[in-house]
Amino acid sequence: MVDVSKDFVNNMFSIEGKVALVTGATGALGKVIAKAYGYAGAKVFMTGRSEGKLKDLETEFKAEGIDCAYYVADPAVEEQVDALVKACVKQYGEVNILAIAHGFNKPQNILEQSVADWQYIMDADCKSVYIVCKYVSEQMVAQKKGGKIVVVTSQRSKRGMAGYTGYCTSKGGADLMVSSMACDLTAKYGINVNSICPTVFRSELTEWMFDPESEVYKNFLKREPIGRLGEPYDFVGFTLFLSSAASDFMTGGNYDCSGGYLTC
Repeated sequence: MVDVSKDFVNNMFSIEGKVALVTGATGALGKVIAKAYGYAGAKVFMTGRSEGKLKDLETEFKAEGIDCAYYVADPAVEEQVDALVKACVKQYGEVNILAIAHGFNKPQNILEQSVADWQYIMDADCKSVYIVCKYVSEQMVAQKKGGKIVVVTSQRSKRGMAGYTGYCTSKGGADLMVSSMACDLTAKYGINVNSICPTVFRSELTEWMFDPESEVYKNFLKREPIGRLGEPYDFVGFTLFLSSAASDFMTGGNYDCSGGYLTC
């Protein structure tokens, strides 16, 4: 029997000195994840589609002593993702952690939604995950050090919803992709691949749902044993855990991170 070591316990949550690439870094959740990585001592390479927002994040993070850089890229465009990974490696020498936090939705009934709109959601939320994971995992394999991939999906990957034929399908596909990638990458290459599945959390797009007097808010609370909706910081602990050695025996999982949404 192999016992646990004090050194392992003291350092199992550490990502000090690791290089973390974060997509969707300008979004509410992506920003918090990127900043948390920086606070934990990682070198943070951020990406998104808005150079202005990325530049502002870089300035904000560096003022707090975070080692960071950015590169503008659309995660659904293969050539841009290829260039993104190369830019990260040029800046920091390697990639150890990937956190995918980008996403898009345009709720519409299937009778009203065009095929083009549906396809855009699929490209933004599913195809893009495949492209980013493919190029980053190729880099991790070449490094021969293993790695950690954490994909933010949604509780909508588990249940349908009116007007969400695109979003639910894309998130469900991303979760199955995570499980399949783990079969490809973990045993042979030491790359753990997992997803976290949040329910509604506060952002510019969802702020309207947090009005305690609204029927939408009241209906959500009927399904939330924790008694409130999510905040971006609620997902920091799980993301750091899945990015560290503490989760070395966890791969291919789609983890509930929803305040108990599926229990009611």
